[in-house]
Amino acid sequence: MSTNAVGHEDGEPVPAGSQELPPRKAIAITAAVLVGFFVIDGSYVWSEHPPAWELAASLSGFAGMLVLQLGHSFPRLFPFLTRYRYATWGLQALLAGIPIAVFGVAWGGMIVFLTASAVLVFPAALGWPLFVLCAAAETAVFHHYSPRWADTVYAGVESVLIPLIVIGLSRMSGMIVQLHRSREELSRLAVAAERLRFARDLHDVVGFSLSAISLKCELAYRLLADAPAKAQEELAEILGTSRKALADVRSVSRGYREMSLSGEADAAVSMLAAAGIRTQLQYDCGALPGPVDTALAAALREGLTNMLRHSKAERCVIGAGVHEGTVRLTLANDGVGRAGRTPRTVSDGGLTVLERRLAALGGTLAHAPGEDGWFRLEAAVPLTEPAGPEPSARPARRG
Repeated sequence: MSTNAVGHEDGEPVPAGSQELPPRKAIAITAAVLVGFFVIDGSYVWSEHPPAWELAASLSGFAGMLVLQLGHSFPRLFPFLTRYRYATWGLQALLAGIPIAVFGVAWGGMIVFLTASAVLVFPAALGWPLFVLCAAAETAVFHHYSPRWADTVYAGVESVLIPLIVIGLSRMSGMIVQLHRSREELSRLAVAAERLRFARDLHDVVGFSLSAISLKCELAYRLLADAPAKAQEELAEILGTSRKALADVRSVSRGYREMSLSGEADAAVSMLAAAGIRTQLQYDCGALPGPVDTALAAALREGLTNMLRHSKAERCVIGAGVHEGTVRLTLANDGVGRAGRTPRTVSDGGLTVLERRLAALGGTLAHAPGEDGWFRLEAAVPLTEPAGPEPSARPARRG
């Protein structure tokens, strides 16, 4: 598989924009809808050609209603109002009801926001009955000023439908924010779990040996003056224990160094799925030589670690294949535009070590953001020995 296939899915270009809605955009859309509803209601007041003082009063009332509604739809927007949410709903009721005496049916549409806020502010057992009462009140207001039944039915449908739209958009925005926060926490936990696994393995392997060395050193120190022969025996045991500890450390590091690209790719799909990142895996490499397999597995792990730490990716494509005697690994994600950070360069930390490791095998490492908003990491290593028997091509996996 050639490197220019990265960022393509099922033979079609991967779109630069994600289909998932970022939290800020979701909140902005909901706020825009709310403002739009207020503009519509304001146009009815404007069409009545009220005196200047009434127009100024109506604008102040609209502004107050809008602030209160935004506070009810997005509690984190005005945290200081959240603790007084019942009082703010009461204030919203006054702003929705009293001006009707002046502006008549032109102001009646403000009740829809009071209706929606009843469900957003109060517990469900109280919120939904208030929803019904407010919707009935709005219908009654419209019927009072326009007794025709066609207008009353229209008002009744509007008094239910618009509040449900406001409630749905407000709840959707909150759920999207919570979803992204959960994904960030899962990503952080995935990285932390890998660190803990290594620390646990290292502690289990060498912890006992180091404790024994410390105790024997203290004993040898005390025996050095009075029983040099015994101290020499203890020092010999210390030397043997330290050599065993060194061998154990090498065993642990060897276990981490000898990784499998296939295993890392499968684990990546599961890990990214848990983090809420949609992933496609295209793997067709067969059995690779040990050094090549380990180096590419390390490249994939480093790329995934950087992606989880430094981007807000929502989609990821992992590809690996053999082309003209060279194994190519590609990792692409759409997190460039949302990360708000400059991608790391090869002079930074793990990527520098990785580049040197691939260079020792005659390979190369390249990584850069593309104009389509995707960040791509590409690693290529020539096969110094034939790859193992090719299994049947693995179908593309999605996570």
